[in-house]
Amino acid sequence: MKPAEILLLFLCFNVFTFGVIGGPPTCPADLDSECGDSGEWKVEFFPGIPKIKYEGPSSKNPLAFKWYNAEEVILGKKMKDWFRFSVAFWHTFRGTGADPFGAPTKYWPWEDGTNSLAMAKRRMRANFEFIDKLGVDFWCFHDRDIAPDGKTLEESNANLDEVVALAKELQGSKIHPLWGTAQLFLHPRYMHGGATSSELSVYAYAAAQVKKAIEVTHYLGGENYVFWGGREGYQSLLNTDMGRELDHLARFLEAAVAYKKKIGFNGTLLIEPKPQEPTKHQYDWDAATTANFLRKYGLIGEFKLNIECNHATLSGHSCHHELETARLNGLLGNIDANTGDPQIGWDTDQFLTDIGEATMVMLSVVKNGGLAPGGFNFDAKLRRESTDVEDLFIAHIGGMDTLARGLRNVAKIIEDGSLPELVRKRYLSFDTEIGALIEAGKADFEFLEKKAIEWGEPKVPSAKQELAEMIFQLAL
Repeated sequence: MKPAEILLLFLCFNVFTFGVIGGPPTCPADLDSECGDSGEWKVEFFPGIPKIKYEGPSSKNPLAFKWYNAEEVILGKKMKDWFRFSVAFWHTFRGTGADPFGAPTKYWPWEDGTNSLAMAKRRMRANFEFIDKLGVDFWCFHDRDIAPDGKTLEESNANLDEVVALAKELQGSKIHPLWGTAQLFLHPRYMHGGATSSELSVYAYAAAQVKKAIEVTHYLGGENYVFWGGREGYQSLLNTDMGRELDHLARFLEAAVAYKKKIGFNGTLLIEPKPQEPTKHQYDWDAATTANFLRKYGLIGEFKLNIECNHATLSGHSCHHELETARLNGLLGNIDANTGDPQIGWDTDQFLTDIGEATMVMLSVVKNGGLAPGGFNFDAKLRRESTDVEDLFIAHIGGMDTLARGLRNVAKIIEDGSLPELVRKRYLSFDTEIGALIEAGKADFEFLEKKAIEWGEPKVPSAKQELAEMIFQLAL
């Protein structure tokens, strides 16, 4: 092939790649209308998208709420106070649609194809325009999602400081983070974990990164700080000292508690359980495992749990089960509102649209008296095939409406009273003098043996599960 033909083939390939496949549009493509000399975006990031308003259940407008009415009072609280909805920066503004089998599918108009500091600032401006139009008061972030990693820790911290200063300016007095966190899973240095790495220098680096992330969360007025240990686990026990790694993890969390108190950060520290992925076994497998870990190391009063519904199903539980386990242990602090696909065995992070599941979620939240200072963070992403900018709004509106409908259903269940009464009647035999002795720990085996002989063979009543399910379904 002649050189000229090779050059022509190369040019044609590039035209195909960026024209047909859809490479990232760059800011300089339309300098006059969208970008200034500094690269700052001059126009709206979401033109044509109005502020989202409540229009009621009869509305067919995809860019309107049908069930979520922020100021409406349900069960003694405004809906916005029950939910405290939050936008997840990473899925909303860093999600590309890429998966293990395919390249990115999402190239938002404001992206220039880089991970520069200027681009990070532009994304932050887009974030706050989105939050304003959606009408929520909270956002969540990983440190490395909002600011680029530098060549050194000092450079990374400087990058983060610059972006955080802009975020502080943009969020004003009304908006602030529901929580912040450190990304201790993407960089190759964390391939063995951060707090559970076998390398001391990595442990120290992770500590320094978390220290900085707590500082900026505090600076931005964040109400919580999350630990998600995606790499804090193992692939094989043959080369792992699990006891030592668990001890190291506990020491790491103890240091975080100490530093939080030292700088006057009054936010809640949250641990987000997940059974596996990317590790084969993650140490905070589920709510019960994490509660046991906290008790063993004397940390039970220092942390609460951030329950993610998709993580619950990955661990073999329902989201309702994990929420109740956390609630009954006094550990329910926050919810990552998403769901998985029952036909897919991984963390798909889909927006919750199942009314029944949302109702069960809200049963736990109402029993808990709410989530504040936690809330509902949409740790959910658009499907790979959803590529329009308006899809970001439609997905969040759908998720918010689903949970709002769940809250309305819980109000109906409580007002009707049939389901609580069914549960009360099921345990009626314990609402007796002897039942009270058992529940007070004052009935020993000898005493109970005498009663068993006196009463003879027990008569066991029906649990009425089908009736309970019928009553529940009638509320949906």
